[in-house]
Amino acid sequence: MRRGPLQAGEKVQLTDRKGKRITEQLVPGGTVQTERGVLFHDDIIGLPEGSVVTTVTAEGQSESAAEAYRRNPRKPWKTARRIGGWQYTVMRPRLQDFILSMPRGAQIMYPKDIAQVIEVCDIRRGMRVLESGGGSGAMGLHLLDAVGEDGELTTIEMRSEFARVCEANATVYFGIRPAWWNLMVGDFDSVAPGLPDDHFDRIFLDMLDPWNRLDQAWRVIAPGGVITCYVTTTTQMSRVAEAMRESGHWTEPEITETLERGWKAQGLAVRPNHEMIGHTGFLITARAMASGVDALHKRERPTKDVYSDIDDLTAEQQRERLAELELRDISDRKLRKVLHDLDQQVANIAIVSGAQDDRGSIE
Repeated sequence: MRRGPLQAGEKVQLTDRKGKRITEQLVPGGTVQTERGVLFHDDIIGLPEGSVVTTVTAEGQSESAAEAYRRNPRKPWKTARRIGGWQYTVMRPRLQDFILSMPRGAQIMYPKDIAQVIEVCDIRRGMRVLESGGGSGAMGLHLLDAVGEDGELTTIEMRSEFARVCEANATVYFGIRPAWWNLMVGDFDSVAPGLPDDHFDRIFLDMLDPWNRLDQAWRVIAPGGVITCYVTTTTQMSRVAEAMRESGHWTEPEITETLERGWKAQGLAVRPNHEMIGHTGFLITARAMASGVDALHKRERPTKDVYSDIDDLTAEQQRERLAELELRDISDRKLRKVLHDLDQQVANIAIVSGAQDDRGSIE
């Protein structure tokens, strides 16, 4: 973590009073062109975090920001609008801010999903982690940060240009290329066989068909290790879960998705924001069994058939299946009680209707 004055080469986040953010890398002699004027990098370099900087015109020769503020300290932009005068708070960006603003080629995972991966996959300092699908490096940056210099991250990225994007973003964020990162270019099926057995503590798969890579993943993960697969559709999610169960190498998969909704709290105006980040992906998480040991899975009742396609059954089988579904979830006693309650409610309607008719005839 960097502390002290802001330095050249670092990225900073500029936030105005309306919440609009600009992320910029500081370069000696550089400038930031905003909608409200220009900020000079040299005026930002050396400042502590939490400082406020003010825009000027490109020429910057009419009036300094300090003079504008002295003339009207409450709203300097009112008197200095002609030359800029718009204020920004300067901070080092959080990792979340850095990821959302960094150059990228592939679609990145949302911070809400990344945070869940770190939690459910239980990724901690000193661990050895295998990641397949580097993309633009959003997940990789969090993994590198989580395992730290005492750990090890191996990333398999199929496309060389995406690997370059990953590497560049990590180098900019950390200031150097992380020495504890092994970035390998190639497809998973060709790279993974060269990895040692039982080497990794955690595995994260972000790919279209992770169910086809589970056997190789089980070979390279240590017994008890955690695997998390990230997929976006229900069909992918179902295939991963079923493949885990059928292999016997993985514990019962846990499946989650995360929805994010922001809130506004200003005086008495407290309400959720109109927009939210809804479905982005599913996380399927399981743990690796020891060699020669089959995972324990819940046994379904014989009548609870959740696998047969109704269209593949004969007419007689369909009738039997429908009968099972109708009787499975309700007992005769419960059915009699339901019917008794409904009969009473229907009778109450008749009583009320009759009373209303009597009042109408009297009037």
